[in-house]
Order: sequence, then C-alpha cells, then structure tokens
Amino acid sequence: MMNGDRFADSVLASMREHYAGRTAIALVLHASHPTERDAMELRLQKAFAHLLGAAVKAESLHRRDAAGAKELLRTADAFFVGGGETFVLLGELQRTGQLELMRARVLLGVPYGGSSAGANVAGLRIGTTNDFPTAEVVSRAALAIFPTVINPHHPAATPAAKGEFDARVGKIGTYLKFNPEETVLGLGNTSIARLHGGRVMLTVGQGWVYQASGTRELVAGEWMAELAR
Repeated sequence: MMNGDRFADSVLASMREHYAGRTAIALVLHASHPTERDAMELRLQKAFAHLLGAAVKAESLHRRDAAGAKELLRTADAFFVGGGETFVLLGELQRTGQLELMRARVLLGVPYGGSSAGANVAGLRIGTTNDFPTAEVVSRAALAIFPTVINPHHPAATPAAKGEFDARVGKIGTYLKFNPEETVLGLGNTSIARLHGGRVMLTVGQGWVYQASGTRELVAGEWMAELAR
C-alpha cells in the first residue's frame, strides 16, 4: 500500500478519513526483522507526515523497553501495524501482553490500520496467511477487532494472474472445508477494507468474501452484509 516513502495515491483519501485528527501514532513493526525496523520506522514517519501533516508524530514500539512500549500503546491516539512475518508479529504481541492492550483500546475507538501481516492480525485468528510459521505462537487467536479471517495479497482475477488466482481460490476453499463456519476476506494489493460503525466497506481496490456456501467478488464502496457486527 506504499509507493516509496508515501502511501499509494489510491489509498490516500481512505487513509486520511480513517486517521483524521490523529497526531500520535504508535507503529508496531514486530513483523519486520529487527535489523529493518529503523528504516521502516523512518519510511512510515515520512508517509504519515505526507498523509496528515508535519505535526503528526509516529513512533515505533521498538524504540522503547517493555514498559515504555506499553505506555506508548496506552497514550497513542492511533495504531499502524506493518507487514512482514505474521507469526513473529502475533507471537510478540501475545508474549508482551500488547495484544490485549491494543484490542481494548481499539474497542474504545482508537483507529487501527494494518498492512499485510498487520491486516492478518486484525482478524479473528490467523487462518489463511500466506506466511510460513516462522515463530511459535500461543494460539492462532489474533486481535479479533475485525469480524473475519483475512487473506492479504490476493491475486487479481486477470488473464495474467489466472494461475495465481486459481491457486489462491483453491487454498481458501480447502481452508473452508475444514473450517466451514468461518468467513475469509481476500484483499488485493493496494486495497482497503474499513470497519466503521459496525459495518465493513471495501473502500479501495479489490476484495472477495469467501464462505462455505460460495464466493462473492466485492465492489468498492459497497458495505459487506456478510461481515456486519
């Protein structure tokens, strides 16, 4: 969802609406390798300054010790969780107690945004991630602030990507055979699904809702009745 040191042009309006009025953003970069977090923090600081103005402050949890990281999560007025390794991210959130703290604050109205692994961990559980399990986790239960399982980087249904698209559809279908009560939201790159006021809308890009009963391709600007809370 980024173009260099800025968020992609197509997502700017949706991101500005979601983060409107926020000035202190906690960046959660656990999914990145420790050697990459300084560079990722700087990149996101530039992206949020472009998005919201120079007065915004975006700080990564990795700058602080355990107590300081929790204090940042308690005082920030918005969250952004970056991409990388989903199981590393989830495991760190579980071990530190940050998972429960973030969930409680989001349920009180603090805006949450996540890309790739950060989108995965917003869902009910880690089910259809594209990552290898590179770290141990206590369980697959995630933040559960978004009412479904998320599958990011979903290929487009175009002739050029037909093989990838068919493979992804098949994998998600297999997951639902074993978990028929669940719903999977597939999101293409540079796509945003926003939960606001108890309803979910695909605001930008491409998306698909998968259920055991069938699949539906989404239209940007449409509320998803299947995901109403």
